[in-house]
Amino acid sequence: MTTQPQGAPAPSPFSDPDVPERPAGSRVAGPGSGSARRGGRGTTTIVDGVIAKLAGMAIADIPGVYALGGGAARALGSIREAVGQKDLTQGVSVEVGQTQVAADLIIVAEYPHPLQDVAEAARDAVYRAVEDLAGMEVTEVNVTIADIHIPAVDDDRDEGAAPPQREGRVS
Repeated sequence: MTTQPQGAPAPSPFSDPDVPERPAGSRVAGPGSGSARRGGRGTTTIVDGVIAKLAGMAIADIPGVYALGGGAARALGSIREAVGQKDLTQGVSVEVGQTQVAADLIIVAEYPHPLQDVAEAARDAVYRAVEDLAGMEVTEVNVTIADIHIPAVDDDRDEGAAPPQREGRVS
């Protein structure tokens, strides 16, 4: 009879005692994914948040993408950035299976970039990043353009310049 350390949970009769528990929200990469190696060497677990972060980093520098996320997410992101933290998964949600990934992106496009071109560039970047870096097949990337950023006239002015004066009488 085998004894367990006091306070340790009893093993499940359905689990393999040699395989550690996976964190919630993670998947084990399966055969053909490029991430798992079989043959007694073990498995690789990629947590969903890692895939979301890869996607967020991939589209951060796409020309025409001003920001990620909808209005509330961007407001919360501004607060995070003010205290020195940046959420690279803002505006990105993923569904990760054994060997496949589906992603949904919410972006703010920059005027005057063509919206379809921005969406395609973001989609291509996510496909490349997830397939190359995680070794998983991307089945779809859905892009929602939630807003368009139009630079204000004031952005083009020097900060030190005085505002234009209106003509008229001073009383």
